[in-house]
Amino acid sequence: MDTDICYPGHSILLLERGLPLFLLSALQNYGQGKLILSSDALLNIPSITSRILPGPIYNDRAGPSLPLPFGNTTIDTVLALRCHCPSILQRWAARSRHWPPTNVVEKVVSMGAFLTPVGFKESKNKNIEWRICFNTGETELMINLNDTQMKLYVLLKMIAKDVLKPRHKEVTSYMMKNIVLWLAENNHQYKFHERSLFFWLHESLLKLRTALSAKQLPYFMIPERNLMAATGLTDAQQRIWITTLTDMMDECPKLIRRLPKIRQAIISHPDPLRWYNGRRIELEIILLEVIKNATDISDISFGDMFYYVLQNGVMWRAVEIIAEVSEKVRSGGSSETANLFEGLQIMYRFLM
Repeated sequence: MDTDICYPGHSILLLERGLPLFLLSALQNYGQGKLILSSDALLNIPSITSRILPGPIYNDRAGPSLPLPFGNTTIDTVLALRCHCPSILQRWAARSRHWPPTNVVEKVVSMGAFLTPVGFKESKNKNIEWRICFNTGETELMINLNDTQMKLYVLLKMIAKDVLKPRHKEVTSYMMKNIVLWLAENNHQYKFHERSLFFWLHESLLKLRTALSAKQLPYFMIPERNLMAATGLTDAQQRIWITTLTDMMDECPKLIRRLPKIRQAIISHPDPLRWYNGRRIELEIILLEVIKNATDISDISFGDMFYYVLQNGVMWRAVEIIAEVSEKVRSGGSSETANLFEGLQIMYRFLM
């Protein structure tokens, strides 16, 4: 591997010893008696062999993949080579971070890397360059995201696909994944919980807006590689998306109504939403009433307070609402009764 003349995250492959016969046609002279394995030439091998031998007929290449027609759809097939690049992985592992934990970092390092046959679009050597990838390691990282971080990733993918609607991959789900990974690494895990989802969605949109403005988004595994380089993002499209993201940040959390799948769920299942919303409004009114009368009971003992709750019909209604909501949340209508602590937790989430 020689990365010196390549864009960060890419390499050329110099032949040091023998290789399989079917790859011979992908070798090119690199001067000074050196041979290299050309990424472009390698992807041409399947189309050449299909003219001679029976086998699958591939569509035109898309990046490093060769789309294979399969019924009414296509399957992306990618030829990848195992890659030994300990220095890159060790630099990644040595970063100061809040996440992932050490055992996950060590596992990602042990998984190594791959080379896929695609060069940097604006490189003069793009036909011979290979991209360094960490597919298995990134999968391990995604598995170790918590529930809130995964939901954040899903929402960002929806926003990219259904709101921004890029035509030429100027914004991709892979970029969204990198934004989530950076947020996870740079922040304590306890900050990612169900009540903070929309806060992190706002932070993610801010990072995406900044990345679009600067046309700069570092790759999580190799920060020197800019994921927004050579995407073909025009100034006009940049301005439109920055305005859209700004509007969405102002709307948060109402921005989810922009997402067709979530909007359809609201339209298709209005009754549960009406039920929960009605109970929430009623509970808020009860709590406001209690707060308004708090001065009347501010000096009484805990025992007197308990007696006040028992005697106050409004408070009993609050208990009934909490029990109803707890029952639905816990088991979708099960008759099993929630304990007091769980009920208070549910009430807290219900109102926040």
